[in-house]
Amino acid sequence: MGKLPPSLKTGKNLGLPIRSLFKNVQQSPQESELESQPSSHHSHRKPKSITRKPNTSLTTATSHPSSPPPINFTSPDISAAKTLFNSLATTTRYSSLLNNRFCNAVLQSFSSVSSNIQDSIILLNHMTKIHPSFTPDKFSYHILLCQSCKKPDSDLANVNKTLNLMASKGFEPDKVTTDVAIRTLCSTGHEEHAIELIKKLSQVQFTKPDTYTYNFLVKGLIKTRTLSSVSVFINEMKEGFDVKPDLVTYTILIDNVCNGKNLREAMRLLDVLKEEGFKPDCYLYNTIMKGYCMLSHGGDVLRVYKKMIEEEIQPDLVTYNTLIYGLSKSGKVKEAIKFLNEMAKMGHFPDVVTYTSLMNGLCRDGNALGALELLGEMETKGCNPNECTYNTLLHGLCKGRHLDKGVELYGVMKEGDMKLESGSYGTFLRTLCRNGRVAEAYEVFDYAIESNSLTEVAAYTTLESTLKWLKKAKEQGLAV
Repeated sequence: MGKLPPSLKTGKNLGLPIRSLFKNVQQSPQESELESQPSSHHSHRKPKSITRKPNTSLTTATSHPSSPPPINFTSPDISAAKTLFNSLATTTRYSSLLNNRFCNAVLQSFSSVSSNIQDSIILLNHMTKIHPSFTPDKFSYHILLCQSCKKPDSDLANVNKTLNLMASKGFEPDKVTTDVAIRTLCSTGHEEHAIELIKKLSQVQFTKPDTYTYNFLVKGLIKTRTLSSVSVFINEMKEGFDVKPDLVTYTILIDNVCNGKNLREAMRLLDVLKEEGFKPDCYLYNTIMKGYCMLSHGGDVLRVYKKMIEEEIQPDLVTYNTLIYGLSKSGKVKEAIKFLNEMAKMGHFPDVVTYTSLMNGLCRDGNALGALELLGEMETKGCNPNECTYNTLLHGLCKGRHLDKGVELYGVMKEGDMKLESGSYGTFLRTLCRNGRVAEAYEVFDYAIESNSLTEVAAYTTLESTLKWLKKAKEQGLAV
C-alpha cells in the first residue's frame, strides 16, 4: 500500500464502521450425533443420489477393494434399488465390506429421491434380509424420520408411523430424535407441523425438546410470524408442557424487534426477561444499542450504555464500538471521542472500527481535516486503516471542499490498489468536474473499472450523470 503524503498524516489500512459487531445465536450440538454418518436432516447438506460412478463396475473392481463402489440413486424405483443392493451383497469381494455406514448411505440416498416412506422401509427391511450382518441403528431410523418430515401429510401420519417403528425396533425416540424432526420440518417450511409435533413430543420426558431445539423453532417462527403469535406459542409451551424460555429465547425475540426498529418492544422484553429471573448479558445490551444505531438515536444508545453500567454488566469492545458509532452517526461526535479514553481504561483499545466510526462522524460534522488528524493518531498508535477508512475520508474531504487533499488521498489509494466505494467515487467525480478537472475525472473512472471497484455500467452511469450536470451548470453559469 502506498504511503500517504506527510500533509495528510495518514496510516495504512482501516475497517467498516460497524461490520462484525454482532454475533449469531448459538446452534444445536445435537448435530454431532449425526456427523459420523451422512446426514439428510440438515437443509444445507444435499443427500447424494444413487448411480454408480462413471467407469466403475463390479467386474472391473480391484481384487482387494477397500470399499464397495459408491452408488447414487437418481430414481425412486424400489425394484431397481433392491436389485443394485443384491448385486453388491452377493459379490464376494464386496459382501464383507457392507457395514452399517455404507448401508445407511444407501438408505439415505434412496430416501432423498423417493417421496414414499413405505418404499424406504421396504428397502431397509430388504437390506437386513439379504445382508444379515447389517443391523439398523438409530441413525437408520432418523433417515426415515427425515424423509417423512420433508413432505409430511396433513395429520403427520407418516411421521408418527416412523416414530412408532423406531420404538418397536428397540430405539425409543429421545431428545435427538425430536431435534432431527423439528429441524427438518422447519427447514422445509412446515413450521405448523413442527409446532404440532413438538407439543406431542413434549408430553414425554425423554422426547421433551432441550433448549437448543426449542430455540431453533422459536428462531424459525419469528421469521415468518408476528411477535404476538410467537409469544402465544411460548406461553403455551411454558404453561402446558413446562418448556420454559431462557435467556437465548428472549435474545432471539429482542434481536428480531430491534431489526424491525421496534425498540420500545425491545425494552419491554428486557423488563420481562428480568421478571423471569434472567440477568441480561453484554450481548443483549449490544443488540439493543445496535437497534438504536439503526435509527440514529445516539442519545438512546448512550442511555442503554448507562443502564448497562448501572446493572454492573461489563461492556466489551463491541459495546464501545457500537456506542461510538451510534453517537458519531447521530451528530454527537464530541461525546463519542470522550469514550476513547474510557474504553482504554476498561482495557479495550480502539481498533479500526472505532477510528473509522469517529472519522465518519467528524466528516458528517464538516470536520474532514479533524478526521485526517485522527488518522495520524490512529497510525501513531499502531492501528492500521483499511479501504473503508480511506473511502470515508475521501468522501469527507470532497464534501468539505478540500479537493487537493482528496486528490492526494486518492493517489495513496491508487498506489495501494484499494477499491473505491460507490459513494466516495461519485462524490469525487462530481467534485473534480465542479472544479473543472474533467480529465482527472475520466482517469478516476478508468481506475474504478480497472480495480473492479464498480461494474462498468455503474461507473459509467455515474460519470455520465456527472457530465450532464456539469453541462447544465455551465449553461446556467454555475460552473467554470
